Amino acid sequence: MQYWIPKTLAIGVLLGLSGCSVFSNDAHHERNYRVNEPVKVPANLQQPAQDPMYKMSVAHFDNDPKAIGYRPPQQILTVAKGSWVEENDEMARVYFDKNDGIDNLVDFIWQSVDAVMTSHNITLTEDNRQQGMVSTDWYSLIKPVDGWFWEDDEVISQQRFRFVVEQKEHQRTASLRAELLDYRSDKVQLNDMLKQQLEARAVNEVITEFDYLYRILEVQIRKQQGVLSLALGFDKQGNGAMLTEQPADVVIDRFAGFLERVNFTIIKIDNENGEISTRYEKPDNSVWDSIWGDEAVQLPLESGDYKITVATTDDGSTSLTWKDAQGNVLDTDVMAQLQQVLLEVLRDKGLTI
Repeated sequence: MQYWIPKTLAIGVLLGLSGCSVFSNDAHHERNYRVNEPVKVPANLQQPAQDPMYKMSVAHFDNDPKAIGYRPPQQILTVAKGSWVEENDEMARVYFDKNDGIDNLVDFIWQSVDAVMTSHNITLTEDNRQQGMVSTDWYSLIKPVDGWFWEDDEVISQQRFRFVVEQKEHQRTASLRAELLDYRSDKVQLNDMLKQQLEARAVNEVITEFDYLYRILEVQIRKQQGVLSLALGFDKQGNGAMLTEQPADVVIDRFAGFLERVNFTIIKIDNENGEISTRYEKPDNSVWDSIWGDEAVQLPLESGDYKITVATTDDGSTSLTWKDAQGNVLDTDVMAQLQQVLLEVLRDKGLTI
């Protein structure tokens, strides 16, 4: 099961939200001011006195100037964990801090750049990543808007970029910036604002890919650290069992330690045959437990002896088959209830196996 939004949807939403407001300092333009004619007093009334010091000449200004279109500059989207930007940086540049699990930060950034190139189905025309830079072939950052099948899907413009990666001396931080090398379009003329937008979009694509790749890496890290994810399934014999991706030899010791946290007493661990012999004592919740907010975990099991067989399935997963004192495999409904309670304990207690 994937826990992240598909990349294409994420990129589209993020890029659509990446503009910032632009305001012109035009509040004191002369067209915003107008002096009206003095109040006309009826002939039978006296005209109010006016101090000549404050008298203003009557003037009218055109309040309908030529419309000026403003396009917001593109923002660098620091959506990836450990990414940040320098305030008032005039370059399309992002900084990455070295997250847990990343062995080589620069290589991970280049891996993200390569993945973006693959998504655009293009190659690098120059690969000098050892010197900290690569140049891309032509591709289009601005895609036509999806519409009806008869609408034109012509590419608006194409660009070539240079990506530059620079690492700090302490090697815990590295930056990525994009430079527009070339641009071609029959419809849209390149200007400074568009250049800035394209460079920022190029960087944002790599940031989004970095975030996606690191989320995958985090899943692998959790597996390596032994965070147990228990799912329901079957063992080799077709019995209902709990399944995990951890190796069987790792699960035996760690799962035995976890059981002791939920009122099991470990009687014997047989690593050779992959069996954990244990005794469960159903806890009694007292009034004091409720007051102190530390209620004992209630499992859908009767007090007694149980044996858990740990084995490898045909697809490489590890199965945990529960049997009672008579050697009978636990009922499927009981197994499902037990799995849900154990998962809640893992989450609530922040335990790892």
